[in-house]
Amino acid sequence: MSNKRQHRSIPALTQLPRPVYARSENWDHSGTQTLWHSHAWGQWSYAIKGVLVVHTHAGRFVAPPQYAIWVPEGVEHQVISSGAAQMRSLYIRTGSLINLCWYNACVCEVSSLAKELVLRFGCFDSEYKLNGKENRLANVLLDTLDDLPQAQTQLPMPSDKRLLAIFDYLQVHTGEQINIDQIGHKVGLSGRSVSRLFKQETGLTFQQWRQRLRLLSALNLLEQAMPVTQVAMECGYESLSAFVAAFGKQFGETPGKYF
Repeated sequence: MSNKRQHRSIPALTQLPRPVYARSENWDHSGTQTLWHSHAWGQWSYAIKGVLVVHTHAGRFVAPPQYAIWVPEGVEHQVISSGAAQMRSLYIRTGSLINLCWYNACVCEVSSLAKELVLRFGCFDSEYKLNGKENRLANVLLDTLDDLPQAQTQLPMPSDKRLLAIFDYLQVHTGEQINIDQIGHKVGLSGRSVSRLFKQETGLTFQQWRQRLRLLSALNLLEQAMPVTQVAMECGYESLSAFVAAFGKQFGETPGKYF
């Protein structure tokens, strides 16, 4: 994948015209990203095509087409597409979230009903009538989003600079066969200290965290139509069967059928 990034402008909105505002974007280039920013409203986004990646200071969130990413009001974030993407977003006033109890950024599964409601709502004028069918659909849409189950396609991020250096290294060398003692040596830590700090800061063991990093990296490669066997090798799995088993345990589907 190319390291060249194309920056996408951020909508020049200071306030929303209505409680729920729909936005449609087509990102034509691989590696398109926004600058770090935040909103005075919540943002719910999914890609009809492509894989969305959202970085916050708490973690990295990955959404293939059957998932969406929720970013609450005031949370600084950066949006990245691993390839060309067709993105659909809802900007939602916090005051409208009486039932939508998502206080932290998260990934959620997207039902067929939710997709159709989002597409339909996106056809309405941005200043729709508050006493009309558009506003009634907006309320149904919020209720539908509230019922969507959360998914485990996020990577919790540590705050310790040494652990962040480990993340930077493993993100580039995902498939490298390097053990915890060797990776700790690169940042001046023992393997035991790496293990203790990762559990303390992310809630995951280092092995669990590294496994999730590998699997989320695999999603990007699969979306680019890379053969499954090659994806397994690129992500550091010793065999195709080991990769398929880990992928199925995490995502409930085989990698060959995921996209």
